[in-house]
Amino acid sequence: MNYLRTAMLLAGLTALFMGVGYLIGGASGAMIALVIAAATNLFTYWNSDRMVLRMYGAHQVDRASAPELIGLVAELAGRAGLPMPRVFVMDEAQPNAFATGRNPENAAVAVTTGLMQQLSREELAGVIAHELAHIKHHDTLLMTITATIAGAISMLAQFGMFFGGHRDNNSGPGIVGSILLMILAPIGAMLVQMAISRTREYAADNLGGRIVGQPMWLASALMKIEGAAHQVPNFEAERNPATAHMFIINPLSGQGMDNLFTTHPSTQNRIAALQQLAAELGAHAAPSLGANENYPPQGPWGRSSWRGPSRGPSRGPWG
Repeated sequence: MNYLRTAMLLAGLTALFMGVGYLIGGASGAMIALVIAAATNLFTYWNSDRMVLRMYGAHQVDRASAPELIGLVAELAGRAGLPMPRVFVMDEAQPNAFATGRNPENAAVAVTTGLMQQLSREELAGVIAHELAHIKHHDTLLMTITATIAGAISMLAQFGMFFGGHRDNNSGPGIVGSILLMILAPIGAMLVQMAISRTREYAADNLGGRIVGQPMWLASALMKIEGAAHQVPNFEAERNPATAHMFIINPLSGQGMDNLFTTHPSTQNRIAALQQLAAELGAHAAPSLGANENYPPQGPWGRSSWRGPSRGPSRGPWG
């Protein structure tokens, strides 16, 4: 059902994109819009991972620089039946993570130093399993395509404002129609993009919980990241809000209009779904998520054990 819903939403986004092109330039406008979208998607297909990793200043690490992190990713990738992805670390205080890449053979997982510092090894395993689930579901490519089409719709709508409203015949939307198009088309595209993102987050939580074997590890991590994301700003994400959907938790502070249309489901709903999965799998539930004393900010991967990718984490109790 999730895949069917995602396919329907993606089809709706494509139809909206071509509809905007049709309103601006008729049948030829729709075809031009389709060609532009195809060219843009082709470029992002080959370059999206490099672009976003460079945007966030991510450094690739290996067994020499981060042996425990690489070992953890390798173990979970093996459980998921995936090839070993490239692993990157972002020098970012906000705990967060994302996956990128056009397919499982060219995938990458990126985590922040804040995530390494504030999560226990079990919680970190839950987060990495979630990102590997995105890779296994090919969500990294899907979300790139939806973001590209949504961006193209906004571009076309603005294009229609400058050109569609100056037509003397009835083939264009007119000045009032152009204004409405410029406002409503991007909102419609954003709503569809959010619906796709939310659907894929639930699916990745479910598969991630199955990969790691303990869904409550991921639930505990989500609670910690949610709390920190609103307290520790991610300035690069604030400058590039279109990438917010890539992270496991919305990295935007929400102080402005950023959270008016959130790309992520409610964290409490995600935790509830993971609790249900834990019961289904017979996994032992973690201590109450509301009891912060059971989950102190410092875990085995705390500040004292993480020194950055150049030195790698020291051997902790899980080493």
